[in-house]
Amino acid sequence: MKLKHYLIPIAFLAISCSASKNTGSTSNTASAKGMIDYGSPMHEQMLLNEITFVIAEVSEDKTYGYDSINPIMVGGADKSEGPLNERRFLNALAGPDGEVISYHRLGSCCSFQSKNGMMGGGLLDKYSITYEGLAEPIILYINMYDSDKLKVPVGFTLKSK
Repeated sequence: MKLKHYLIPIAFLAISCSASKNTGSTSNTASAKGMIDYGSPMHEQMLLNEITFVIAEVSEDKTYGYDSINPIMVGGADKSEGPLNERRFLNALAGPDGEVISYHRLGSCCSFQSKNGMMGGGLLDKYSITYEGLAEPIILYINMYDSDKLKVPVGFTLKSK
């Protein structure tokens, strides 16, 4: 009888994780499940210090980080450093004129396929970014399961050391 109590949450989780809307180009498998497939790249990230990544490139793509179909891929979930890697990335950023930024995690969204995620998938994390003089918070999407070359999103600069 106790087994039934476990099956209901598992079934609900499986259904809810595959119910996201597909808005980008995906593989046929991902498209059939309604999930984005980021290709699961893995890229070694370099640290400036324990709480900050080294980022050497500025993105020219206005969707990088701003859209769930083009998230910032910081990786680290496989080493239990996913949330830390998200903060390491954000700690490297400053506003367009060097302003100190503040950020807080809004929650998770946007299921996707990844060989690096639990049971073949994951969820993106959404962060609200603010700095002095900004009219409305900026929302960035971050993937902690897959990693790729990190770039500064359009509208941001690197924090001065």
